[in-house]
Amino acid sequence: MNVAARQIVVVQPISSLNMLRQVSSVAPVPAQPPSETMDMAIQVLGRATQLLDALAAQPDPVALKDLAKTTGLHTSTAHRILSDLVIGRYVDRVDNGLYQLGMRLLELGSLVKGRLNVREAAHEAMHALHRLTGQTVNLSVQQGDEIIYIDRAWSERSGMQVVRAIGGRAPLHLTSNGKLFLSAADVRQVRTYATRTGLAASTANSITTLEKLEQELLLVRQLGYARDNEELELGVRCIAAGIYDDTGKLVAGLSISAPSGRLQDAWIPQLVATAGSISEALGYEASGA
Repeated sequence: MNVAARQIVVVQPISSLNMLRQVSSVAPVPAQPPSETMDMAIQVLGRATQLLDALAAQPDPVALKDLAKTTGLHTSTAHRILSDLVIGRYVDRVDNGLYQLGMRLLELGSLVKGRLNVREAAHEAMHALHRLTGQTVNLSVQQGDEIIYIDRAWSERSGMQVVRAIGGRAPLHLTSNGKLFLSAADVRQVRTYATRTGLAASTANSITTLEKLEQELLLVRQLGYARDNEELELGVRCIAAGIYDDTGKLVAGLSISAPSGRLQDAWIPQLVATAGSISEALGYEASGA
């Protein structure tokens, strides 16, 4: 009787590591779709907001288990998100393991409140100044080594396109509004700024040396207003006056921008007076007033 030959297959045991290598070499794990990543980020942000709202609703520090119960989050999830918020200073973890809102929220809230107050106080006055001059009127605040434009009054008859929209930025030493903030800084701060930024130029008229910048800032302090003579953009000149809050701090700059041939020194008294009226609306009292 013929006996059919049988093929014997010997199966060798495969370690977990080898199995992982074999599987990954045959079928790589697909990357997570961008939409799913975005959904996860939004979900985390929503949970963080829940935790912040829960902390805001309580006058005293709150325990982790109570926060988890209030928000409906798993304790481990709440703990992980709170840990990230603590790193960002949005939440503080006190000695007994309880949580409370952090100082970072106060800092951001004060910043937003201050900007909104300036915009509200300046709005009508800016448009009145625009109607008087026919030129673009800008409201700017300092943010680090730059100014950021937070409001603007302009129209087609201004004679120039608005190059930097609201939210746009520009270096302090290249703008009239920026020079106001540098003039309010002390000598050491100005020199540190010059070293840090290198006083990079934007046009052939830009100030690029510390000596010239210090001379310019001295003039700003003496006159009470600042100029930009085509230092940021060729063909555009600006004049600016400062806006102060109730503590006497310079919080914003008000400027008129115009094509070089249109800017008039006759507008300076009205510009300074307008900035002064906005300062008064913020509670500022000039010395000797």
